[in-house]
Amino acid sequence: MNGNSTFRHSNVALLGLAEVTAPVEVTSASFDQRLAGTLERLNLPHGLLERVAGVRTRRNWEHPSDFSTGAAEAGRTVLRETGIDAEQVGLMINTSVTRENLEPSVAVSVHHGIGLQPHAMNFDLTNACLGFVNGMTLAATMIDSGQLDYALIVAGEDASRVQESTIERLSRPEITRAEYLNEFASLTLGSGASAALLGPADKHPEGHRILGGVTRAATWNHQLCVGDHDGMFTDAKGLLENGMELVTTAWHTAHGDGWDWRNMDAYVMHQVSDIHTNSIAKAVDLDTARIPKTYPQLGNVGPASLPITLTRKAAELTTGDRVLCMGVGSGLNTAMTEIEW
Repeated sequence: MNGNSTFRHSNVALLGLAEVTAPVEVTSASFDQRLAGTLERLNLPHGLLERVAGVRTRRNWEHPSDFSTGAAEAGRTVLRETGIDAEQVGLMINTSVTRENLEPSVAVSVHHGIGLQPHAMNFDLTNACLGFVNGMTLAATMIDSGQLDYALIVAGEDASRVQESTIERLSRPEITRAEYLNEFASLTLGSGASAALLGPADKHPEGHRILGGVTRAATWNHQLCVGDHDGMFTDAKGLLENGMELVTTAWHTAHGDGWDWRNMDAYVMHQVSDIHTNSIAKAVDLDTARIPKTYPQLGNVGPASLPITLTRKAAELTTGDRVLCMGVGSGLNTAMTEIEW
């Protein structure tokens, strides 16, 4: 009995996507230079971030707090490009991991920055790197129910504070090799922002139909990847093994409930690393040529990474193409959502 683990939407379309690229490029080589003494003392080679994770560069904002203004800019851009007026938006969900304060929500500053009206409901929805996909599912369900017509999903992420805290800690003379590798993933993180606009498919035949998908949870793994502004601490082996088991279970659950995702035109994944991408492709037999990658240039931009990747892939997609969005979030949770272009 799968309950709500599989779901279908009847009248929802993705109308537009927008990305705001953080302006400051930070290379993996620059991290190696700053950590040269630690690498030498621990007998670790330079270039690990590129060779193991496949991350050459990532982006940062001019100021760490720019993540929310980036999210607002992405929201304004997608409204402008789709021709939908801010007054028509009935819901805005912020899905960022990054936040300045426990309260108020990040959503309120983004809502104000976009220029949305008082009738537009707004709140944060956080679920690690899976938040954006979850936000799309929630908004699509509300559109299907007739509660609203248009919804914005946004995410703006800042990784600079995590990077700086991690480098400071890894530079300590007493740091061990095991501790270094436990925090390695923190240096793959990047900054950026994205937004998506959803609306009723029957009013927008030009839109891309959001058909539905599957979700699965394996929350007994909630201590495998724990992060805050001070760093991200990861059991890389446990996270990979249990994550692949969860993805495989969700994949077979979906196919048992009538989905067939074995021959999609694109598999747009949450962007983590070469190891993560290749492991998922092997686990469910995907053609890696159909998996677009942004992590080599942008790193892992948290929940914004999947929509940013879809935004960049969109120019290559044509009417009738089938896209599967695939995300895994710390905790562990996974979601897969099919979009017909």
